[in-house]
Amino acid sequence: MSRARTARRIAAGAAYGGGGLGLVGAAAVGVVLAEMQFAKRTVGTGLADPPRADGLYGSEFGGPEMSPGPLRLGMLGDSTAAGLGVRRARQTPAALLASGLAAVAERPVLLRNVALSGAMSDDLDRQVGLLLDGDEPPPDVCVIMIGANDVTRRMPPTQSVRLLTSAVRRLRLAGSEVVVGTCPDLGTIEPVYQPLRWLARRVSRQLAAAQTIGVVALGARTVSMGDLLGPEFAANPREMFGPDSYHPSAEGYATAAMAVLPTLCAALSLWPESDRLDVSRNEDMLPVAKAASAAASQAGTEITAARGPWVLLKHRRRRRVPGTDPDPDPASAGAGAGSAETSVS
Repeated sequence: MSRARTARRIAAGAAYGGGGLGLVGAAAVGVVLAEMQFAKRTVGTGLADPPRADGLYGSEFGGPEMSPGPLRLGMLGDSTAAGLGVRRARQTPAALLASGLAAVAERPVLLRNVALSGAMSDDLDRQVGLLLDGDEPPPDVCVIMIGANDVTRRMPPTQSVRLLTSAVRRLRLAGSEVVVGTCPDLGTIEPVYQPLRWLARRVSRQLAAAQTIGVVALGARTVSMGDLLGPEFAANPREMFGPDSYHPSAEGYATAAMAVLPTLCAALSLWPESDRLDVSRNEDMLPVAKAASAAASQAGTEITAARGPWVLLKHRRRRRVPGTDPDPDPASAGAGAGSAETSVS
């Protein structure tokens, strides 16, 4: 059974109930996940809590009192969204995205990160509530990174997709644009050895494709996290992964932000490129299941709805975007925060 067909089954099961594991049998999945749980005994141990990066970024473009006011960015998800493993607020993916968005928009960005280390998709409802259930306006745009813990803790993929789509639906109904970083390719994690690595890759890519099918139908965009993210991680695992060989390093998080930022800006109609296809970059308009399957195998690939069951598969160009304060106070991002320079793709 093809990955596209399996992803369709998972997404359909999420929408209508039921569904199974698709191509991978339950016994095989149990074996690989037991191995991954063994490998994860050292994952995250000894790591401090992620630094808090909430606050105003791009303050040089004006204060929160200036009209039309800052853009509001919400960050949701698991430890990758939270930035587990880095020491400074400016090194977290949320801070990098806020800095880059402020530079592109030439407008302040107010960041609120409600991601939680260890979170599964069943925590998204709580996280969405933190962003929406209050007196503050809803975020203009939200980024969700979720899925890895769903795989390693054996959440049924139909349930995982159902919970994600429910969160995306709430955010979209509140008026927020949404970008989802899909489940990373767990076959690249060093503590997982062959022959089980290929099975971890298959399970996580199936979930990533199903996530795309589910959320694109709601008007969200997805970016493939792939192998966290692409050839840089495969070629330089010692630099791109942190000390636990599972979570990204500061360099790894910057690479992740490079992949997500163009789509984040495009969701707000800020990116200088349109959604027209560039055939020289192997961009195409495809049925959603086929595009989702292709994106799961190629990190950094964006999927966005086009018309009917067809979607755009895009590879946005990398650009260098100036940041703001090169060394903000991690305890208070309110004075403006970010890296001195952020490369985006």
